Amino acid sequence: MASVTKHEFEREDLILVRREQRAEGGFVAWVLVNNESKKNALPVEGRALLASIMTELSTDPELRCVVLTGVKDNFIGGANIGQMADFPDHVVAELGSKTTHHACDSIRRVPVPVIARIEGYCLGAGMEIATSCDMRVASTTAKFGMPEVKYGVPSGMEACLIPRLTGWGKAMELVFTGEIISAEEAYHFNYVEKLVAPEDLDAQTARWVDSICEAGPRAIRIQKELCRDWEQMSIADAVQAGVRAVGRAHTTDEPKRLMSAWRERQRKRREAREG
Repeated sequence: MASVTKHEFEREDLILVRREQRAEGGFVAWVLVNNESKKNALPVEGRALLASIMTELSTDPELRCVVLTGVKDNFIGGANIGQMADFPDHVVAELGSKTTHHACDSIRRVPVPVIARIEGYCLGAGMEIATSCDMRVASTTAKFGMPEVKYGVPSGMEACLIPRLTGWGKAMELVFTGEIISAEEAYHFNYVEKLVAPEDLDAQTARWVDSICEAGPRAIRIQKELCRDWEQMSIADAVQAGVRAVGRAHTTDEPKRLMSAWRERQRKRREAREG
């Protein structure tokens, strides 16, 4: 992997970006939240920076996949409560909420899959950010929660996406009690797709990344767009959108090329067995 480099923004140390060039072509972006002393809590400027980085990455046609994680055994421990406590109420209500939404929305708009690699704390704004990713893999050490009501404010913005993963009952429990739940409980309620031992977290993340990068890059981008369309469509409209998406995929040689490569691999395996 390439070495970690700091992104050229104000407070650039809050987010680190690493580009991993792939043998299949293109690159995978590793985006690391870097606020170790505060369990990777993201202050307003950190959330704004995350939005800027995700928006910039989205413009690069060579981007194949994004992995979002945190440094030193935590994902994102929420917003910076100390910072918010010092802000005037109108600033928190306006600036704090909008920067959280912009960070989450920028993730959802990335035209390729975004993987949340989660260990340690994933709380509040951090859980909203993880929910905005396409796939979530968590270590058994991870802890999840939406503690905003304990600080006198409701869970807003992209917290509205949580019921789509967990169902309404579990989502209501999280936002009404503010309690922290274990990784096992989050997995049981379908919040995370994979739950692994800490030592297997990188391997599982790599398996997902490898699978995405081995697929057709154009097909992946069309699939991401289609998945976002599904969220807003009736079944009938979603089916028709799928028909159009398949048609778009066949306007280049990517399907024929990848299918031919598969047939050649099958031929070689058959010859090896018979051989």
